[in-house]
Amino acid sequence: MYLTKFRVNVQRQEARRLLSSPHRLHGAVNAAFPQPPEPGGNAARLLWRLDRNSPSEVVLFLVSPTRPDLTHLVQQAGWPAATDVPGWQTYPYGQFLNSLAVGSTWGFRLTANPVHSIRRKEGEPTKRTAHITPRHQARWLLERQERCGFEILPKPEDRRLLPIGDEYQLIVRDYRPMRFAKAGGEQPLNVTLTTVTYDGRLRVTDPERLRRTLTAGLGKAKAYGCGLMTLAPVG
Repeated sequence: MYLTKFRVNVQRQEARRLLSSPHRLHGAVNAAFPQPPEPGGNAARLLWRLDRNSPSEVVLFLVSPTRPDLTHLVQQAGWPAATDVPGWQTYPYGQFLNSLAVGSTWGFRLTANPVHSIRRKEGEPTKRTAHITPRHQARWLLERQERCGFEILPKPEDRRLLPIGDEYQLIVRDYRPMRFAKAGGEQPLNVTLTTVTYDGRLRVTDPERLRRTLTAGLGKAKAYGCGLMTLAPVG
């Protein structure tokens, strides 16, 4: 497995075009591989995420079973004439994954598509619907933590600002409803998607399950930049 980081040059027109459509960016990410990994089940797959740290700093992260070649992205949306720094950085990921141990704590970031299935009327088929409030979006992640191999750390009581809904070291931010065209059949299909970003701290409870979460993704819409969780040391 490999973890790759690529900074997007947001001043370039082609970069802004890619950033405006998860479907276009999905195609550009797949083009980094001679044969993109096939999605399916709990197997390791190609995952990606955009971190919009500021208007001028947008970073693309990839996790993939094979090493990517982002030459085309550097030419389209990077700094192709820069010779003093590489266009992207790729790191072997397996050693880090294998080092995860029960009880270790990490900072994490995840962009996900928190949805649930509802039935508006008796007898109607269920419909997938996005959670739209931070409380329900947070609960969506909390409901999945055990099966994904981690637990989100609680806040010390003296740091809780609210009696309910502020118990965890978890921030839900960047609620982003999107609508974009996806090529398919004779006419383009319109895709509606809602994403949020989670930042927080977790404790490893099951290293094998967490490794699967980090390499197979969490939740729906993985082809469109959702599901990739990354970890960082806690200072």
